[in-house]
Amino acid sequence: MRLIALEEAFALPDFLSRQPLTKTSTSADLLALWNRQLVDVTEERLPLMDKHGIQVQVLSLTVPGIQGLTNAEEAIAESRRANDFLAEIIARHPDRFKGFAAVPLQEPEAAAAELERAVSDLGLSGALVNDHTNGHYYDEPQFDVFWDKLEELDVPLYLHPGAPAADSWHILKGHPELVGPVWTWGPETAGHTLRMVLGGVFDRHPRAKLILGHMGEGLPFHLARLDSRYACQSDQPLGRRPSAYFGDNIRITVSGVWSHAALVGAINAIGADAVMFAVDYPYESTEEAVAFLRSAPISADDREKVAHLNAERLLHLS
Repeated sequence: MRLIALEEAFALPDFLSRQPLTKTSTSADLLALWNRQLVDVTEERLPLMDKHGIQVQVLSLTVPGIQGLTNAEEAIAESRRANDFLAEIIARHPDRFKGFAAVPLQEPEAAAAELERAVSDLGLSGALVNDHTNGHYYDEPQFDVFWDKLEELDVPLYLHPGAPAADSWHILKGHPELVGPVWTWGPETAGHTLRMVLGGVFDRHPRAKLILGHMGEGLPFHLARLDSRYACQSDQPLGRRPSAYFGDNIRITVSGVWSHAALVGAINAIGADAVMFAVDYPYESTEEAVAFLRSAPISADDREKVAHLNAERLLHLS
């Protein structure tokens, strides 16, 4: 079975010293391990891929990435540097690595220009951003120029968690363990996605494609409720029911959710054509991810779709 993993992080050797991983309650030992693995390509990453049968990793700049920067000029320069570095990795191992561009959405027109350079000149396969940028969400009108470019180039945007928190949640007081991937990142990214849906992004940009990790940040399991409550509102400006954008404009990966019940539920909710494989390396176990998919109680045809066919189609890899 061919495996393409879509949410696999890397870092520039000097990037982590200036842009440390977003602070959570993660142990110091794990952080040290991840910091080593993020900057490696050949010593650990490729042997691990070979051991578990992953043919291709689609690499992206780790959290908080460009979304951790406040200055637009610095964000533009760092995006170019990260994308050039990523393109060099891919050039050395063209059959094993592809990439999502980092984009400076601090300045939407510059982000559109960098996306075009990254895709057209460097051969990258789309873009990945770590949630909001400086508290701005991508349903806001200034980002239409970026959505236009995504449609023009026919590449997806991967919306990943991990930007510095834009809000202070009273419910988190006394429970720092809830901050980050344990809980807050999921609802923050899901809420951002619903802003895009209800804000009409996919009506204005019907050919745009968004990818969500972590089994769609839980959203596939809320679609019936979303439709039901939306139908009760007096103002319903969308062209379709909210759920209709999932599986069409919005696709998901399984990254970090090794639950067969969740996988079967997601396939039932949005269709097998909209679900893709990912590990979330180095933050999740490659061994567990591959074993999860190989043993999943789904049809052979659906397994091939999740493993590689959907990614090849969406990212134009075949």
